[in-house]
Amino acid sequence: MRVLLVGSGGREHALALALNNSPSVTFLLVAPGNPGIAAIAPINPVSADDVGALVQLAVAQRIDLVVVGPEVALAAGLADALAQKTIACFGPTKAAAQLESSKAFTKTICEAKNIPTAGFATFTSADQAIAYLGTVKAPFVIKADGLAAGKGVVIAPDLQSAKVAIHEMVDGRFGGAGARLVIEEFMTGEEVSFFALCDGKRAVYLGSAQDHKRAFDGERGPNTGGMGAYSPTNHATPEFVQDIMARFIEPTLAAMEKLGMPFCGVLYAGLMLTPSGPKLVEYNARFGDPECQVLMARFEGDLAQLLMACAQGRLDAAPQFRLSDQTAALVVMAAQGYPEDPITGSEIRGEVGASAIQRGVLLHAGTRRDEDGKLRSAGGRVLNAIGLGPNLQAAVDTAYQVVDALDWPMGFHRRDIGWRELSRGG
Repeated sequence: MRVLLVGSGGREHALALALNNSPSVTFLLVAPGNPGIAAIAPINPVSADDVGALVQLAVAQRIDLVVVGPEVALAAGLADALAQKTIACFGPTKAAAQLESSKAFTKTICEAKNIPTAGFATFTSADQAIAYLGTVKAPFVIKADGLAAGKGVVIAPDLQSAKVAIHEMVDGRFGGAGARLVIEEFMTGEEVSFFALCDGKRAVYLGSAQDHKRAFDGERGPNTGGMGAYSPTNHATPEFVQDIMARFIEPTLAAMEKLGMPFCGVLYAGLMLTPSGPKLVEYNARFGDPECQVLMARFEGDLAQLLMACAQGRLDAAPQFRLSDQTAALVVMAAQGYPEDPITGSEIRGEVGASAIQRGVLLHAGTRRDEDGKLRSAGGRVLNAIGLGPNLQAAVDTAYQVVDALDWPMGFHRRDIGWRELSRGG
């Protein structure tokens, strides 16, 4: 099987490793890739949002399966364009990707199928949104309706900060993503990331993880795309998995099929475990980042064949797979200034030593390799350090060994990944 993987982050580095280990894969190409991916597979500089060029590349390289990493490619309609060339794509159509690209769309699905979620209202006017604040209690959860790279959510503790957030979104802080706003009821509890593979009609549970959204230790600082993760979570008991599949995933698939936009790909449910039970925070229409990395660190099986079965609507005949009993923990290393204004171009040393840590993995995300071989930062989230172990503490300890082997003064990271589970003795 000839596979094209689209994307350039840590998620794609993890997927590239897993696809490269798939017995069915005879050729793997990644666009645009990164220096870490380039060490295991050829890369091509085509951007993830350049649909026309990606389709041309897939045709020219006789690709059998395209695996889409980032949401931007899905929202741009890459799956639709590939379908016109009869090239299989693991990832939803532009219409089905609305489950992620429009929070208001997802809320209508939840209402129609009685899927538990926070109370909400949508607005296109800042004045109307601010007037609505007077009818609900603080803190206020304010979301840009569209895609904002995981940063389009503000939890405002008071009315004044909520007004500022509303005006910033409407005035273009997130571009067109903030043209429509969703204001939600604030939910309390612990978050769990839940992943299911879907072929349009059927779904199978893939695994669970927990993300760490805030930039700094102790859940302080701004929301980010994710500063760390671990898998599995102790919340994902067999009973929990059965409940989420029955009350969230399967009704969503049924609703999408009825709307004429069947969902194919990975459906990622961000769940809040509230005192009254699990509620949906949001759906993502692709593998999360950094959750994908810890799932792939535990994946055992032929990933390419599994994703092809999803793309072809035959998940019932997919090959067997499992996630190992090991725990995987990941620490994101980000550039100073992230998420608002990351400083790029700083040199990163110690890559060889970090890559040699036993039971550790170093993944590239926002990096570049100069002609002289020096590794430099080229984005906000720059490197991922993964540790594997028989339990969470061992996995976390190994991940931080990878981190500590690097010499990067212009980077920062959290030192408390897994703190909730570890505080419970996990």
